[in-house]
Amino acid sequence: MTNDNAASAPDRPNIRPIRSAEFGQEAAVIARAFAAGPYGHLPKSAERAAFEADSAGRAADGGVLVAVGADGVVRGTTSVLRAGTRYSRVARPGEAEVRLISVDPAAQGAGLGAALTRASLEVALEWGASALVLDTGARNTRAQALYERSGFERDGERDATVGADVDSLVYSFTLQQRDDLVIRSMRADEADEVAALVEHAYAADFELNAGYRADIVAVAERARDHQVWVAVDTATGELLGTASTPRAGATMSAVARAGELDFRFLGVAPAARGRGVGEALVRNVLLLARIRGLDRVVLNTGPDMLAAQRLYDRLGFSRLHDREFRFERPDGSGFQMLAYGRDAA
Repeated sequence: MTNDNAASAPDRPNIRPIRSAEFGQEAAVIARAFAAGPYGHLPKSAERAAFEADSAGRAADGGVLVAVGADGVVRGTTSVLRAGTRYSRVARPGEAEVRLISVDPAAQGAGLGAALTRASLEVALEWGASALVLDTGARNTRAQALYERSGFERDGERDATVGADVDSLVYSFTLQQRDDLVIRSMRADEADEVAALVEHAYAADFELNAGYRADIVAVAERARDHQVWVAVDTATGELLGTASTPRAGATMSAVARAGELDFRFLGVAPAARGRGVGEALVRNVLLLARIRGLDRVVLNTGPDMLAAQRLYDRLGFSRLHDREFRFERPDGSGFQMLAYGRDAA
């Protein structure tokens, strides 16, 4: 699910949603990790012990991810919670909160904490959360350094909301760029609407043959293997645009190389053009690449997609001439498929 610093390890743990059979393992990892941490010498309240043990409750409040080795053993965990749920304590409406990022002491030092943090950010981004927030103990300087390396910023005004006499610090990572629209993962019941949107967007600028049209509108099928993002008007709920990215560790096209994120099917509803929706979607892709720790974002586009090319130029993309190729139609005609890329930072 994520890339991490231990990507070359033979037993690189897979990060995925928890399964009910793993609840006991997950709670035990949390207990061991916190016992080995800077507050492990303090007595644990009954409330805290119940919170750590309630894997099912935390999963119901949002989601629990686990890092599982090839042997099926849980090595680490993180809980991503929606604001206003029982175990969320510093998140404001529209935000998500991460708690209990834990790595088994025997597995520490392999980059799992960073990988779990990135996975938490990606979950919150898919939800369309405005930010991901967390709190950590003031003595936990190792965790603070991790969050700061991951792009979190201190939000000191919230420290007091953690609770009286609690030496905790609050951190926040902004995920949404604008107030008038939100970018999130497509919901299953939106597939037909997104298919119509992207088809109309492409047909306005591009001559679609039957095969390419079928590829464009296969949104439900694409969402099974990849991520389909939508830009939504926050006032009306109207779908304004879409783009697709691969799941972590995968690609959607031949243009991508190691350390890169490619994206496809960027489309803006004709009625929404001029609102900066395409730019917001591309910036979301750039943010996703940074969250995953990737170096560059790349893409292919057709020569007739002039508006898209102007957008990529404006956002600092450059042509990758060595990755361009001629696309051949069944009738023997064709065109040069262009390639663009830019650093994710």
